[in-house]
Amino acid sequence: MQGVIAAVPTPIDADGTPIKELFVVHCCWAVAHGCDALNILGSTGEANSFDTAQRRAVMAWGAENLPEDRLMVGTGTPSLHETIALTKHADDLGYGVALVLPPYYYKPLTDEGLTDWFMALHAALGARDIQIYFYNFPQMTGIAMPVAVIADLARRVPARFTGIKDSSGDLDYCRSIVAANPALGVFPSSETALVTAHQDGFAGCISASVNITAPLAGAIWAHRETPPADLCSEIARKRGLIAGPRLIANVKSLVADRTQDARWRAVLPPFCTLTGAARRDLGTAVEG
Repeated sequence: MQGVIAAVPTPIDADGTPIKELFVVHCCWAVAHGCDALNILGSTGEANSFDTAQRRAVMAWGAENLPEDRLMVGTGTPSLHETIALTKHADDLGYGVALVLPPYYYKPLTDEGLTDWFMALHAALGARDIQIYFYNFPQMTGIAMPVAVIADLARRVPARFTGIKDSSGDLDYCRSIVAANPALGVFPSSETALVTAHQDGFAGCISASVNITAPLAGAIWAHRETPPADLCSEIARKRGLIAGPRLIANVKSLVADRTQDARWRAVLPPFCTLTGAARRDLGTAVEG
């Protein structure tokens, strides 16, 4: 798996229940407009606000309606047993990659404890083929996954631990993972990293704002050895407008603008839906 990967949002109704029709249509749009793959039920998908049954339902919608080789899914929770169950379910549905957060509740977390947790997940998966991508998001988890632990796990079980999504925003951290184990697929969380991905050795990006910037991101990835300066400038401008504390609400609002379907604007608490003025200002600014 490589290239431009959208961390897709999950549309919800007034009761907070995911909406299949909107979800599938948007996923198909993303794949058709520059995305090489999709990350379902990550942070942008508000996965940690859904219960297990809802997560399993959304996972099934992706597997039933999209090419399996273009899908990854978030299965990480603080519970080892729940993570194992969700990851096995993803494998049963045909997902090739599971994106797994570290066990983020009990801290401080030792390197040994973190290694043991991921090795226990691997052991429980047995002969299943599903690969694990680490998900480093210290702003949310309070844990910065050590480069040495990541490299060690990938060396121990190279067929299982094959990549990482890094949402820290620290490209030097990403480069250090490439240096420690070049076989790992390293995906920063911003499409602006595509500008230097070729020389940095990154496998692409996994980004929330790609739900909006996919055509631009796809064009930059296609010309990653010498990315066009005008496209690089424009994608940085749009990413700057979308990213920030309201990232998920911003993405959903912009998808609502594109589809002309206001149901997309809804977010689950503790997030807040954009006000009328804020969403109009955002839409106008992104359109440029």
